[in-house]
Amino acid sequence: MSSPAAFSSDIGARLLYRDALVLVIDKPAGLPVHPGPKGGETLTDHLDGLRFGLPRRPEAAHRLDRDTSGCLALGRHAQALARLNKLFANAQARKTYWALVEGAPPDDEGQIDLPLARRSSDPRSWWMKADPAGDPSTTRWRVLGRSASQAWLELIPVTGRTHQLRVHCAASGFPIVGDPIYGTAARHGGPGLQLHARGLALPLYPKKPPVVAEAPAPEHMRDGLSACGWAG
Repeated sequence: MSSPAAFSSDIGARLLYRDALVLVIDKPAGLPVHPGPKGGETLTDHLDGLRFGLPRRPEAAHRLDRDTSGCLALGRHAQALARLNKLFANAQARKTYWALVEGAPPDDEGQIDLPLARRSSDPRSWWMKADPAGDPSTTRWRVLGRSASQAWLELIPVTGRTHQLRVHCAASGFPIVGDPIYGTAARHGGPGLQLHARGLALPLYPKKPPVVAEAPAPEHMRDGLSACGWAG
């Protein structure tokens, strides 16, 4: 897994896309996007290195879990951030994830429709649960490869609920490898969460094709991906 502490020194190398409105970076696993109640290092601490001459640092237009790696869009100024926020709020941004899951789905593709709600009324808690009274949540999935004990999935969240992919996979009988909350992983140690934001497509410009970015497979997932047939 990439070291968050080393992020400042290689932040330029993690830049996947840049134009006047948006940057897309490859966020390392283990680095929170936003500050939490316990404090500590966050992505925000490193964004001054991505100003590229503008007076203010860019800001994240959406969120990835701390332990999820991959594509993250940043708005370069207030108007750009507002446009990006609207795309994500209206489900116009297309996000594609790779995950390694325990066991294997019986089919090669499918769709999970499972409403989600918070486990607790505590506003500080982000943990979720399947709940018929919760918010509608939909994930499309496709098997990209299999090994003896795991499967490599492409996941496309149609909705964008907190922890949606993690809860949906676990509730469907194939939890994401390395998930200590919804899966079987130990809270400390282990391979790390095997969930990667592989691709992002942003229809920012009316008369142009979507902005497209793709993040390479992270080091902490490569052995498992290779066992499932990934060629690198």
